Amino acid sequence: MTSFQPRDPDWEPRVRASFARQAFMRLLGIEISHAAPGEIDLSMAYAPDLTQQHGFFHAGATTSIADSAAGYAALSLYPKGTGVLTTEFKINLINPARGERLVARGRVVKPGRTLTVCRSDVYGIEAERETHVATALLSMICLEGLDD
Repeated sequence: MTSFQPRDPDWEPRVRASFARQAFMRLLGIEISHAAPGEIDLSMAYAPDLTQQHGFFHAGATTSIADSAAGYAALSLYPKGTGVLTTEFKINLINPARGERLVARGRVVKPGRTLTVCRSDVYGIEAERETHVATALLSMICLEGLDD
């Protein structure tokens, strides 16, 4: 559990409602599997349409789940009436992304009033075995009046 305090006591329904409005997450079959202040885990089941030519999850799918996990981790700490957008990220793809599903664990590293730094680690899950497939470092901006 994190020690971060959300600025909105109703952060979780707001995060889940925002996530539910993301058509791209639905298209990829991504779901929230864990939510706590400053922490969001997303899960994406394997599907042939999400792969590249060798049968691994495509880097675009891996990057998308990493980005959204970090973004929603940041949003969980933002005040009501604000939204989140990614301003910068770097991702290292460190192993082929394969398995029954991918799980991205988005974590706030340093919250801020305007910019929040996050990390997202992505794992390929096969039975009970986890393989670390990617790590991303991301910056998120808190935008007033863009109520997510």
